[in-house]
Amino acid sequence: MYTIKTLNNIAPAGLAKLGPAQFRVDNDADAPQGILVRSAKMHDMPLPDSLLAIGRAGAGVNNIPVDKCSAAGVVVFNTPGANAGGVAELTIGGLVLASRNLLPAMEWVQGLAGEGDAVPALVEKGKSQFVGPELAGKKLGVVGLGAIGVKVANAAVHLGMEVYGYDPYISVQAAWNLSRGVRHSVTLAELAAQCDYLTLHLPVNPQTKGSFNAALFRACKPGMRLLNFARGELVNNADLLAALAEGQLAAYVTDFPSAELLGVPGITCIPHLGASTPESEENCAVMAASQLADYLLNGNIKNSVNLPEVVQPRAAGKRVCVIHMNEPGLISAITAAITQSKLNIENMVNKSKKEMAYTLLDVTGGVDPALADQLAAIPSVIRVRML
Repeated sequence: MYTIKTLNNIAPAGLAKLGPAQFRVDNDADAPQGILVRSAKMHDMPLPDSLLAIGRAGAGVNNIPVDKCSAAGVVVFNTPGANAGGVAELTIGGLVLASRNLLPAMEWVQGLAGEGDAVPALVEKGKSQFVGPELAGKKLGVVGLGAIGVKVANAAVHLGMEVYGYDPYISVQAAWNLSRGVRHSVTLAELAAQCDYLTLHLPVNPQTKGSFNAALFRACKPGMRLLNFARGELVNNADLLAALAEGQLAAYVTDFPSAELLGVPGITCIPHLGASTPESEENCAVMAASQLADYLLNGNIKNSVNLPEVVQPRAAGKRVCVIHMNEPGLISAITAAITQSKLNIENMVNKSKKEMAYTLLDVTGGVDPALADQLAAIPSVIRVRML
């Protein structure tokens, strides 16, 4: 029986993936084996020795101390693509907001309350101040062609836009799903220089944080409209405000408000609604819970941010799961310990992800429980589980 603790409300459809015969959900547990989380901040939260895995019901993991988890042998899962539909739809709405001045127009028309029969005439007289361009025929640059970026790019093609994509790390699956109408840009500067709109769909990391800054804004096509439904930290807000004031940017639509962005002409702030749909919340919960359960029960890892993907059907006998550093000699040391225990290796998979590695073995024979301690004693082995 595994104990799962939730740090936020998790959709019931997700919790239903944790069968009561194998899992117990206890939000007051001091020693859970698994944690399900959405936005709760975990950086100052101690990790109990019992903790084996964390499932994040969402794509970003900025609220989770991933390096600390790796050092403790805790697998961190996320749910890429589970909320893609909701975010992509809102991004398309953001394109319209950026073009047609809808927010100031709607605020203005509300100010006509009390004008009675004069309202229609006042509307016709005042509407010209909110004229904005259509999307069809304009150039859209999509930065980041993951699950969300691909949906946005494909939808924009159908809207009649000329779409350019930039993603040096695009996956094979994303490439297959991308419309043939999307053109490839070699550099971000090239993309910015030719596009009327730029939409961001990439993660925040040390390389991307603040990368949309004065240098890039100077290189962009004058009057470009910028959309950010990825992460607020991607954009240097001070440089953004300066670019808007100078007219280098015409508009900024973001799902990540901050104090300095509020009340500024040309900026539309949305209160982080990208994944705030019942469908997205349910999809994320189901995906996170399913991945967490599969790891705890079978040792399989899919969509982890700190460990490699290893999914192997169970063979006969016991399953040995070893999280270790990606260093020479570890595989031979692990298999030697298995051989010395007179066990037969039926299946074995080893994969690495940067400095971390994971070895999964199905063994047959008389498995001595002491084998786990022998494997854990090997230098650079972080965690061993016997299933």
